[in-house]
Amino acid sequence: MTTLLWILAVVLVVAGIFAIVRKQLLWGAVLIIVGLLVGPGGVSILG
Repeated sequence: MTTLLWILAVVLVVAGIFAIVRKQLLWGAVLIIVGLLVGPGGVSILG
């Protein structure tokens, strides 16, 4: 489960960075914040 959360967090953060590069700042910031929250190092939503 931890590995799955890490992969999900990395995908969200990378997608957020790409969104910011494409000038979608708000959507990119949301994706990065959610990715940091989901990651095992952050405040995990799932437990």
